Amino acid sequence: MNPSSLSIGDGWRYGLLGLPLAFAALPLYVHLPHHYASLGVPLTTLGGVLLLARAFDALTDPWLGRWLDGVFQAGPSAVMRRAWLIALMLWLGLLGLLFPPAAAQGHLAAWALAGALVTTLAYSVLVIAHQSWGTRLGGDATRQARIAAWREGCTLAGVVVASMLPALAGWTATLTVLALVLLAALLALGRGPSPASLPLSSPSVTAHRSAKGADWRLPWQRSAFRRLMAVFVLNGLASAMPATLVLFFIADRLQASEWQGMFLAGYFGAAAAGMPAWLSAVRRIGLARAWLAAMGLSIAVFAWAALLGPGDAWAFAAVCVLSGLALGADLALPAALLAGVIADAGDRGRHDGAYFGWWNLAAKGNLALAAGLGLPALAWLGYTPGTRDPTGLQALSLAYAILPCVIKALAAWLLWRGWVRPPLSDVRPTSPGVAPPN
Repeated sequence: MNPSSLSIGDGWRYGLLGLPLAFAALPLYVHLPHHYASLGVPLTTLGGVLLLARAFDALTDPWLGRWLDGVFQAGPSAVMRRAWLIALMLWLGLLGLLFPPAAAQGHLAAWALAGALVTTLAYSVLVIAHQSWGTRLGGDATRQARIAAWREGCTLAGVVVASMLPALAGWTATLTVLALVLLAALLALGRGPSPASLPLSSPSVTAHRSAKGADWRLPWQRSAFRRLMAVFVLNGLASAMPATLVLFFIADRLQASEWQGMFLAGYFGAAAAGMPAWLSAVRRIGLARAWLAAMGLSIAVFAWAALLGPGDAWAFAAVCVLSGLALGADLALPAALLAGVIADAGDRGRHDGAYFGWWNLAAKGNLALAAGLGLPALAWLGYTPGTRDPTGLQALSLAYAILPCVIKALAAWLLWRGWVRPPLSDVRPTSPGVAPPN
């Protein structure tokens, strides 16, 4: 097999699960704060609820990853059996979150916390399993970038649909579509390329398990993983803050709520459209340099959002499209870099879940910080949903646009210093691995 090859059929059968997972991600991390604020939950209370739910969800990810490593050793069929049950749990959790029963009306904050815990736990299992499945398909840096691009491209397609469908047809129709697409995606995954794994009785697995730290702590023994995680955390925080605040920014700063679906569709649609260009850049300049270029593009265009106000809907649409182009690299390239770290450490097929458990902990920790600290801080600075007070709106603009650019600039500096600048990086577009030496 060509280490860079991946057929279109194998790509979509593997990646399709990302589409229904996007239906879960968008309500959980974008719509949920605004949804419960509109139901009357105060921002400070809501921030605390989301911080607790997302922190718990993030902290469970390393253990979920370790558990999934054991499930993968039992074979793809064992993974699929559990995936069907977890998918049902995910759908029922979203149903309860979006349509709280009458009995929960006096306790909406508690209901939101319980629902978020159940739903995000199910979502985490499916996401980590999907990522681990892709890494175990093997191949060189280009192949892994394509695998990640299929997964994230399908995710983006799901986000575009999910960003428009609730406004056009309501949440009932959205959940119905989610059920159908989730069914199709799991059927496709079961008929797609199978991940490689070592049998439980393999001497190599036994040696790894008996080695010091060969468990959920193992990834942190790899210096390449630690360097990559530092970049990923900062870059993720820079993305999480706008994701949490975007609906407030559209409604109050731009006063363009009717454009909400178009903004989100343009942002995620541009990310999907730009992904082939980033894959081409990977072949020419390597994973790390391509990601660095995307960070520069994001900073250059997103900072302008701080200058926008009422009547600037078209200007913000341009910001969404241009920053969305950079998002395509953010989604596909870091995971491909991580796949190379796993392969170069000799952990592919053994401890992929442990790596992606920590990876998702970092991603969700960023979302928890953005919601749990950002929303109360905005309230303290004078912003409340629906306000027209200039001080509160200025605080919203700074938190939405300027602070994320500063954080992303720091992430770009760390990426350049640890992964691009010689002699630490030996990444080349044609090399089988993507990680610098330990």
